[in-house]
Amino acid sequence: AIGNAASDRRHLDTLLFVGATKLVQQLIMNKFVSLLLVVIAALAATSVHGFAPCSLGGVSGGSNFVISQRPRATSPQATARSSRRTSLSMGSQAKFGIFSPAVYAAKFALGDDGLKKIRAKGIGLHSSAIGDFCEWAGAYHLRTRLIKLAKTNGDILGFLV
Repeated sequence: AIGNAASDRRHLDTLLFVGATKLVQQLIMNKFVSLLLVVIAALAATSVHGFAPCSLGGVSGGSNFVISQRPRATSPQATARSSRRTSLSMGSQAKFGIFSPAVYAAKFALGDDGLKKIRAKGIGLHSSAIGDFCEWAGAYHLRTRLIKLAKTNGDILGFLV
């Protein structure tokens, strides 16, 4: 059983590596865009506040992103509306997250159509990797939930702006 578990782990690592490799190959096609995104990420990483216009952390510092994710008081009408099941859709309501500046830079460099093509390719590769993982793990019934969770996380991180 131990040898089988190690073999399964290697198979999973191979699946994830192949999916990541395909995504990286698509991004490397345009060297200028890749270089631009690396420069923007490096600039954001060297700044204590990243792309935030002001510090909300107070004397102890802190992260504007974390503060922006805190629950806010809502009106009774908004609470009743949010209790219904909603579907996630891309649109103008996407959240600004840690990767939003890179997405805006890619949108500027590639144009709206170019960004949509790369985003669609990345989402497709990620969805197929999730499907492969669920099939491998014997939990294919969880595929849809995991893809929805990935979309929610992508929205929170700012990939859908």
